Formats: sequence, C-alpha cells, structure tokens
Amino acid sequence: MSLFRIPAAAAASMLMLAAADAADPQTIARGKQVYVDHCAACHGANLEGQPNWRERRPDGKLPAPPHDASGHTWHHPDEQLFDITKRGTAALVDGDYKTDMREFGSLLSDADIRAALAYIKSTWPPEIRARHDHINERQRAVAPPKVTPPQK
Repeated sequence: MSLFRIPAAAAASMLMLAAADAADPQTIARGKQVYVDHCAACHGANLEGQPNWRERRPDGKLPAPPHDASGHTWHHPDEQLFDITKRGTAALVDGDYKTDMREFGSLLSDADIRAALAYIKSTWPPEIRARHDHINERQRAVAPPKVTPPQK
C-alpha cells in the first residue's frame, strides 16, 4: 500500500501535466521562475536538495530531497507530485509524519504548480523521463483518475 493517498480531484487535475508540458518552452520558463521563487530555498538552486537528505535531523524531519535525477522525485507519479506540492506532505502521508514541506495550494495556482513540476521534469535525462512516463502510465492503468461533478 502506498504511503500517499491521491484524491480523485488532484488526479484529474494532473491529466494536464503531460510529457508535452516538460517540452513546452513557455511552461518551462514559467515553472523555472516558480521553482526559483518558491522551491529553490529548500530544494536547491540546481535541484540538488539539502545535504544528507536521506538522514533524519534531530527534530525527526528529513532534509529536502533533490529534484534532479539523483533524487526520488521521478519515482512518484505526476498526480502524487502535484498533490504533495498543493497540499503538503503531511496531509498525504499516513501516520505522524514530520516535515518542513508546506502546502503551496494557498500560495500557487494549479497551473503554477504544474509548471514547476514540468520544469523539474524537463531537467531530467531522457532515460529518467522515460522511466517516469512509464510510472505515470502504470498509475493510470491501476487507478485511473475519476472526475467528480462539481457540488451544487
């Protein structure tokens, strides 16, 4: 069982983050600016993450992981990455998970979050992007997003 729960609304929203977004120069430029403004302080200007990111600090929190190919970001499907960014890690992980990863849904639009993720993905080498695309395909085959009608 996955540690993360992906709401259907977030999964449906992530259909917009397709591989093409990571190749669109305007989306990438917008995403890079969002990343610089809101992500780089913790995840590094070059997506390198914080030192010793796999080792818990004395406060029980893990340092910010890298988003480059050396990290584990690409191991997660787009839907999950979007939801982590929008809602924050603690809202998605079972149990008492300690983290500095805040939610950005109150600060960034869905389009800005998708653009930042597209920028990150655009920096990965082709073989990592292909593996990530395969993870997305498997996720959609196992749990296709369900669109819920708006509440009246």
